[in-house]
Amino acid sequence: MLPHPSRQHYAEKIAYLPNRYQVNDRTREIAATQFSRAALGLPSTGFVFCCFNHNYKITPSTFAGWLRILKKVAGSVLWLLADHETAGQHLRREASARGVSAERLIFAKRMSPPDHLARHRVADLFLQTLPGNAHTTASDALWAGLSVLRWVGEAVASAVAASLLTAIDRAERITTTPAQSELLAVELATNPESLSHSKQKLASDRLIAPLFDTVWFTRPIEDAYIQMLERQRRACRQATFMSRHERAQHRPQPHDARR
Repeated sequence: MLPHPSRQHYAEKIAYLPNRYQVNDRTREIAATQFSRAALGLPSTGFVFCCFNHNYKITPSTFAGWLRILKKVAGSVLWLLADHETAGQHLRREASARGVSAERLIFAKRMSPPDHLARHRVADLFLQTLPGNAHTTASDALWAGLSVLRWVGEAVASAVAASLLTAIDRAERITTTPAQSELLAVELATNPESLSHSKQKLASDRLIAPLFDTVWFTRPIEDAYIQMLERQRRACRQATFMSRHERAQHRPQPHDARR
């Protein structure tokens, strides 16, 4: 997840794992409930963009990008988490000020995890926040079969979703600039056939891709823990040796008894 050129900027020792860094439980239940759009407060027609990240992750630049997408996709709506009432009011007010009807922002109330996963199926495309993007929320979307779009940044918090998409063979959904991300979002929203193919592929791959192979994940992370422990032990032995050597060098010499 962390690009090798960025390692020089971290004091921590970096441990790389194959395929992805995030562990996922492949036994998570998805409710059998078939939610209707009306039951979730969504319009009966139109493309549904969503992002169930915490509201505090929605920066002004991220929100501005989302509004540009809504303007280019007629009849589309943005489905967000009802994380904080005041935040929702501010977002709707800002949307109106930028020429997007406040009614096109719809807020989802919290519900049980199985039901929350099930309602993902009503959405069409999961958008990302920057610089801190979706972590567990992106895994939730992918596990539920919802396509995720991601712009990859240089910080760790900006690269999580890219790591997840790579681990489920969705590298084509990773963009390198916000402009590319917006362009791809509009392209997918206006090309139902391409998006439908992507959802079908995701549904067939999610149980065999490394991202949700919980058992496989345990092996490399256990190996990494063992290597960390061995390195720590070597460092402790080396520190003990150096300490003894330094004490020996500074030990007072006995007086010459022949004087």
